[in-house]
Amino acid sequence: QTASSAIKGAIQLGIGYTVGNLTSKPDRDVLMQDFYVVESVFLPSEGSNLTPAHHYPDFRFKTYAPLAFRYFRELFGIKPDDYLYSICSEPLIELSNPGASGSLFFVTSDDEFIIKTVQHKEAEFLQKLLPGYYMNLNQNPRTLLPKFYGLYCVQSGGINIRIVVMNNVLPRALKMDLTYDLKGSTYKRRASRKEREKSNPTFKDLDFLQDIHEGLYFDSETHSALMKTLQRDCRVLESFKIMDYSLLLGIHMLNSDMKEKEGEGLQSAADTKRHGGQKVLYSTAMESIQGPGKSGDSVSTETTNTMGGIPAKNHKGEKLLLFMGIIDILQSYRLMKKLEHSWKALVYDGDTVSVHRPSFYADRFLKFMSTRVFKKVQALKSSPSKKRCNSITALKAASQEVVCAVSQEWKDQKRGILAERQSYASLDEEVLGSHHRPDLVPSTPSLFEAASLATTISSSSLDVDEHYQRDRPMLYSSSKGLPSSSTFTLEDSAIYLTSEQSTLEMENDNASVLDVYL
Repeated sequence: QTASSAIKGAIQLGIGYTVGNLTSKPDRDVLMQDFYVVESVFLPSEGSNLTPAHHYPDFRFKTYAPLAFRYFRELFGIKPDDYLYSICSEPLIELSNPGASGSLFFVTSDDEFIIKTVQHKEAEFLQKLLPGYYMNLNQNPRTLLPKFYGLYCVQSGGINIRIVVMNNVLPRALKMDLTYDLKGSTYKRRASRKEREKSNPTFKDLDFLQDIHEGLYFDSETHSALMKTLQRDCRVLESFKIMDYSLLLGIHMLNSDMKEKEGEGLQSAADTKRHGGQKVLYSTAMESIQGPGKSGDSVSTETTNTMGGIPAKNHKGEKLLLFMGIIDILQSYRLMKKLEHSWKALVYDGDTVSVHRPSFYADRFLKFMSTRVFKKVQALKSSPSKKRCNSITALKAASQEVVCAVSQEWKDQKRGILAERQSYASLDEEVLGSHHRPDLVPSTPSLFEAASLATTISSSSLDVDEHYQRDRPMLYSSSKGLPSSSTFTLEDSAIYLTSEQSTLEMENDNASVLDVYL
């Protein structure tokens, strides 16, 4: 109800005063009580000894945990001067809100920070979250979770407006061709008609499955880094009993037409944004997933053009830049959310609604991201080691075909195998006789052809006393307590190859080597 211009002015005045006042306080370690400190200052329109005069209504400005948030800003390399310059130098830009929360969103003119109004419960929950959030950021500053830089409250005319300052996930300097808010649930997860009419609508899960049903493809290294970061972040949220969060995903298409049209403006916007170096560390999507921080082969080599986006491709092979972050993490699974899940589960499928217990929500969220959204592209160029793996795979496929062809014949001959021991003994002798010529592939009946395709026997593989073999012929499949040094079993389209050494064998050969490629 308060005019947005008055809100924007009050925010800039309040943050300007509190951050400037904080520089006079000496640096020290963050203590537990620092998370619960609330500082308050009254700013009358006519001004005072401590505060400047302004043309807005009188208001009181509260700052929550100032020392703790100062530590967070330092952790991300944000200097107080840069923080003040970003927020206070030029008017804040109001954004349209696609969500159902009714929050107001402002972005700073240099695109670095988002300022969002939050409800009393959310502000209260963030305060309780701060010690755990502090511990998590210390362990891992590279995360897709929101980076909170300040929590404030503007009190004017009996109204409390609580605001939080966060990192900006989607840079305005690049046009987002598609924007998605993904939760991994399907119940009512489609953008409304009103939302679709906007110039830059934010679509939802069902829209994504319809528009990009094949998913988005990354190279192997980027995909594993992204999934590892998502898994770690979801476990952190689960430990805080947080649910109903989303992945905000912005897709910028790098096709040639867009490059020509936006080239000049894009470069100038990127230059103004990065003037004097990047202000915030680990803020881009590429840095957040512990990626290399450089553009790969699949995107333009000019790193300024990528703006920290993650290179990817769609199923058509078109090059994309992705910007993403986990948002709306201030929803705790409290009583109201439990009741909401209960009544929705009565009417609809409980597993498809967005409100759910945190552990289930995290698992469903990760499963959706890994199976439907983010996919790994298969490498086209194979290294020598990969070629070897491919040849083994081809060998396996060839042997499997032969085995399948032989299996039916083998089943028919199964009953007569025990009666034909001598023929198998002679077959074994033929194999054993070839150990003087390692390059010679033995000519054998069809039964052994399948095994020979899947096995490569070295020159010293089966060096056995032939007289012992004649006395004790090889038995197949049905026999127990096999005395032979090598046993080939071919049954039901599978090849089993075992090797045992007898005492006679130990006298004739010091070692038995058996190379098996499946």
